[in-house]
Amino acid sequence: MAGMKGLKKKRRVQVIVLAFVALAASTALIGYALRDGINYFRSPSQVMEAPPGPGETFRIGGLVEEGTLVRGEGETVRFKVTDGAASVPVVFTGVLPDLFGEGQGMVGTGTYSNGVFHATEILAKHDENYMPKEVIDALKEQGVYEDPNA
Repeated sequence: MAGMKGLKKKRRVQVIVLAFVALAASTALIGYALRDGINYFRSPSQVMEAPPGPGETFRIGGLVEEGTLVRGEGETVRFKVTDGAASVPVVFTGVLPDLFGEGQGMVGTGTYSNGVFHATEILAKHDENYMPKEVIDALKEQGVYEDPNA
């Protein structure tokens, strides 16, 4: 009889330890995703008001400012992203989405240093259905965004 009781207790300890390990692992994963994956979103105005540190990866979104798109050597492009109130210069090397162009919405992921956003990824946002709500809110706030369905 005594042997059974000890086994039950041991099993309970194992379950508690396992649960704790699983909890710690999921917490760490969520923390990692927040730090890295679900990059904090900023509008150009927010970047200008409070520039993020050079090590911080975040997302910026707005419209590609008319007249600022310059295709450089190879696959490097430079342009400015604007929300109507502020513009942030962007440098990106890679293949741009088909729908990317001046006056179009875009969201970029990358880092900000020396006054330039270094994008590692650019997504074209050609209509409201693809635009993150934050971008639309930022544009509406500046009175730039017209709701096509209104």
